[in-house]
Amino acid sequence: MEAREPRFVPPGVVHVDPHPRIAVNCALPAPATGYAPPPAGLTLSAVEATALPTDEALMLAWAGGDLQAFESLYARHRKRLFGFLLRQLRDTALAEEIFQDVWQRVISARAGWQPDAAFSTWLFRIAHNRLNDHWRAARHRPAAPADADLRLAALEDGQTPEAELSEFEQRRRIQLAMDDLPPEQREVLQLRLEQELSLEEIGQITGVGRETVKSRLRYAMDKLRAGLKA
Repeated sequence: MEAREPRFVPPGVVHVDPHPRIAVNCALPAPATGYAPPPAGLTLSAVEATALPTDEALMLAWAGGDLQAFESLYARHRKRLFGFLLRQLRDTALAEEIFQDVWQRVISARAGWQPDAAFSTWLFRIAHNRLNDHWRAARHRPAAPADADLRLAALEDGQTPEAELSEFEQRRRIQLAMDDLPPEQREVLQLRLEQELSLEEIGQITGVGRETVKSRLRYAMDKLRAGLKA
């Protein structure tokens, strides 16, 4: 059964969704004006792209009641966040549940949010803490499902069947090697390679120092290379 990316209903929007457990409706005043995301399929030039609001500007605008700012913010980060959770949990239903919870916590904290760190760092810190809560409650990590990479592949757009098959095999081998990593090493490796975060940002997310992040990355890469050669 093909996995689908979770549908999160922005606050203030009434939406009937066939996947109700991940539908959210939190009242928020509709803005009179605000940033409008570009139409679907529109390609922006490099100059136009640099004029787009930052995550932090969108978050502050949303805290002030701009619903379109939230929609743009959510569109930027939904796939990255869901992919991160799915990699860690290896269970679509759990990933959807925690994905939902993370955005609920973002909603709850929006009024008092301050741009002390990058929005993405703050977002993934919430996800990291929520995952830790889950592991403490579950006291185990589930085995990776055989179709974990297929589920992630389903999130990608515009792939030809041949490209999907080739990339699926590569992802399968990498996923099997990553499954053998200790949880702390797997997390920092994913944040570095897939989310392209700096060592400092990873440290802020995971709550450890820069040198600890470097050490975990080094050991993770060594084990990953050994696993791919096996």
